[in-house]
Amino acid sequence: MVADKTTILVVEDEPAIVELVSFALREAGWNPVAVNNAGDAWDFIQRRLPHMILLDWMLPDQTGLRLLSRIRADRNFNELPVIMLTAKSMEEDKIAGLDNGADDYITKPFSPRELTARINALLRRKRPDHSQSMMRAGEVTLDPVSCNVSLKDQKIDIGHAEFKLLKFFLAHPDRVFSRSQLLDKVWGDHVVIEERTVDVHVLRLRKVLKEAEYLIKTVRSVGYMLSEK
Repeated sequence: MVADKTTILVVEDEPAIVELVSFALREAGWNPVAVNNAGDAWDFIQRRLPHMILLDWMLPDQTGLRLLSRIRADRNFNELPVIMLTAKSMEEDKIAGLDNGADDYITKPFSPRELTARINALLRRKRPDHSQSMMRAGEVTLDPVSCNVSLKDQKIDIGHAEFKLLKFFLAHPDRVFSRSQLLDKVWGDHVVIEERTVDVHVLRLRKVLKEAEYLIKTVRSVGYMLSEK
């Protein structure tokens, strides 16, 4: 079983939560490794790449968001699945976490059953399900290996959430997806953000695509699609 070999790095400074999470992960057949600050977490992933990180928002040396940004900025780690663990439950905080590259967000207090369900869902989504070859539409190219996006052969800066959204659209051209479907397919099979947030990311994606923004079509009363037509 994959789960027998799955190492999950728990970055959390509250001993009671570390104990609860570690027990739940071991019961599910995974291998938890715990550190209590961002510096030790960074040192660990450089020595040994885990399959996933459970990352607390507030850490003694720096915020989890800052560590997450560092992970996403490194080509060796930018596809590493990360779930934020936090007491923050405001919609703005969820958006901030996802904007910085979190794959999911779970608010304390949470049940061990909810945590393992979220981990299972994320591991399923992160399994390679399409080719690593170059993806194209019009003058936009996306390289799944280097995670670079180019317009007319010029690399463009793109946020993590917008990258995931573009990658999904490129993998499913000429198909219309509702906001709830995009939340499900791109961000997970449970709602951690409101559907209107999809509109925000579509708007940002169009902005970074500049003259190629026409590729992302709005289908009135339904949702969005990518099409060269």
